[in-house]
Amino acid sequence: MLDRFTMPLTQRPLERLARRLYGRLTPDQVTLGAFVVGIIALPLLALEYYGAALVAIALNRLGDGLDGALARLAGETSDAGGFLDIGLDFVFYAAVVFGFALADPAANALAAAFLLLAFIGTGTSFLAFAIAANRRGIRRPRFPQKAFYYMEGLTEGTETLAALALFCLFPGHFAWLATLFALACLVTTATRLWGGYRALRR
Repeated sequence: MLDRFTMPLTQRPLERLARRLYGRLTPDQVTLGAFVVGIIALPLLALEYYGAALVAIALNRLGDGLDGALARLAGETSDAGGFLDIGLDFVFYAAVVFGFALADPAANALAAAFLLLAFIGTGTSFLAFAIAANRRGIRRPRFPQKAFYYMEGLTEGTETLAALALFCLFPGHFAWLATLFALACLVTTATRLWGGYRALRR
């Protein structure tokens, strides 16, 4: 819901940083590096080092934006890079949620499982429509920098980052926060399925 507003604000800083890295790193190296840094949040969360985990999450999200900016600067955008990026993103999101389940299984496991269920809904509805949109040549005018058709919804990248940050800042309230975010993700899933179905029927 908020990505249409936040993405234009982040593009210029990312482009400036990409120019500094141009020739030193490839976009795929940034993607893989960001994933490795982000996945460190899993053991940090399990050990209840929430502040350090938040830093790892923030660095991962920075890398997630930087790889695309670097690819566009270098003229190296590709389906392979886009596939690697989105695939590792979903693994990272799930790993963070799993980290909270490990931190306090009794309090967090059920809410974490519910959120993972909701993530499956948002992820599959997003990617399934992207496949169909590519086959039909449907464009994405609001997000031309994306490798795949970017289907909007109530919970997008901005909302997900905000949720992960809140989980780390208020770990004692993870169960309630995760449940609320899972419900919002299910709304996203429902609207994407209905909207995507109607768009493809036309």
